[in-house]
Amino acid sequence: MYGKHAGFCLETQHFPDSPNQPNFPNTVLKPGETYHTATTYTFGVRK
Repeated sequence: MYGKHAGFCLETQHFPDSPNQPNFPNTVLKPGETYHTATTYTFGVRK
């Protein structure tokens, strides 16, 4: 549990070592290509 005024960070990223694993998603962005991603986190509270 986090205390008062505590925080945490969520970072979206690809699988580690993706450039070296052919069965992982491609992470190479070539000149002229556009990278776009969207991440949505939904939070709630307990009563």
